[in-house]
Amino acid sequence: MSHTKTDDDARVTKLEELTFFQEERLRALDAALTAQQLQMDRLEHDLAKASILIRALREKLEQQPDNALPPHFMPERW
Repeated sequence: MSHTKTDDDARVTKLEELTFFQEERLRALDAALTAQQLQMDRLEHDLAKASILIRALREKLEQQPDNALPPHFMPERW
């Protein structure tokens, strides 16, 4: 089976087209992955801040006596 110049040119053209579209897909996937990583970084940062706040609130609650009245029951508020 012999290949002619036209067959070889067509095959090369087809491979070039496939390569171009694969590169475009890779660029799109890279952009999506980069955006997703930025979103994950922001979420991790927000979660870390929320964890610090929760720890501080727990510590404050632990310092309260067990039978303490809630702030809205305090007489100095009236």
